[in-house]
Amino acid sequence: MASITKRANGKYRARYRDAADKEHARHFNRKVDAQRWLDEVTASVVRGDYVEPRAGRITVGEYAKPWLEARVHLKPKTVAGYESLLRTRVLPRWSDVPLDRVTFDGVSAWVTAMVAEELSASRTQQAYHLLTSMLDDAVKGSRIPRNPARGVDLPRIVSKPGRYLTHGQLADLADASGDYGTLVLVLGYCGIRWGEAAALSVRQVDPLRGRIWVVESVTEVNGVLIFGTPKAHQSRSVPVPGFLREQLAAAMAGKAPDDRLFTTRDGSVLRNGNFRRDVFDRAAWSVDLAGFTPHELKHTAASLAITAGASVKAVQRMLGHASATLTLDRYGHLFGDELDSVADRLDQHRADFSRTPRGLATVTPLAVEDQ
Repeated sequence: MASITKRANGKYRARYRDAADKEHARHFNRKVDAQRWLDEVTASVVRGDYVEPRAGRITVGEYAKPWLEARVHLKPKTVAGYESLLRTRVLPRWSDVPLDRVTFDGVSAWVTAMVAEELSASRTQQAYHLLTSMLDDAVKGSRIPRNPARGVDLPRIVSKPGRYLTHGQLADLADASGDYGTLVLVLGYCGIRWGEAAALSVRQVDPLRGRIWVVESVTEVNGVLIFGTPKAHQSRSVPVPGFLREQLAAAMAGKAPDDRLFTTRDGSVLRNGNFRRDVFDRAAWSVDLAGFTPHELKHTAASLAITAGASVKAVQRMLGHASATLTLDRYGHLFGDELDSVADRLDQHRADFSRTPRGLATVTPLAVEDQ
């Protein structure tokens, strides 16, 4: 129910009751303005985007804590990343600003300021998307009618050229890594992530069948090791090249099924930072690969698999990507040589067709595997 009444002071009081039977009222100098306000409220109810006026008065800082606590579906490392972004980028600017006072111009100016201070494009985008995600949920929770941050121009992320090792370079790096050469080869040929390799137990490896079952991963968050499911929560089976199976069997010798396959010399879980400092960085430098990282071995595995003729779907499964689209976005350029071979075969078939009298014979259709 809505109504407009004229008060003794000459102003017009417009009021209405929401679905919870709570009354809301505002005062206007003109009756036409009071009627316009009621019409806007009525229209928002009809459209389904009505919000209770006080709901959006909670500040971004007040909203951030329960919002973050509700991200129970995220992995600890992701939550830690969100906490860092909130602490360093989002809350210093928006903590005291009510949700319904966040504006497009304000968010645009905030992004521009981060670019001006030469914050990386990646970090700038992460901060923006975190705020946008919070505001999206505020819309879903009927605290604000729409997300004012949508559509802000963002700095472009310039992709660095990927580094892919050859078989020879990978062999040299493994040799230079000493006792951890088998680990380097597993990362470089099987495409598992560092956290998956560090969490790998003996029971997850079958050198006879040439398979590694990736069912667990470990990540370090603020110095604490946390075990959980692999990225995207997807377990998978990864093939092991024949030449590597004997080395894996040797690494498994004398260990119980639940023991970690790759550990520090005292049997502790491997940590990426320590491994790089104590082993990997020195080994990479010694074979003219200074700056190369363990994570880049995953890219090398993709490159070597594609060169060997693996399809997009096979590479996706090996690397544990959520979709083939992600695999193509990241490694599509590596399929160029295969496309060149398709073009060469088309040329050959066209030449065969030209030499065959028409109507007397047919050419076997070219079979091109759907990548």
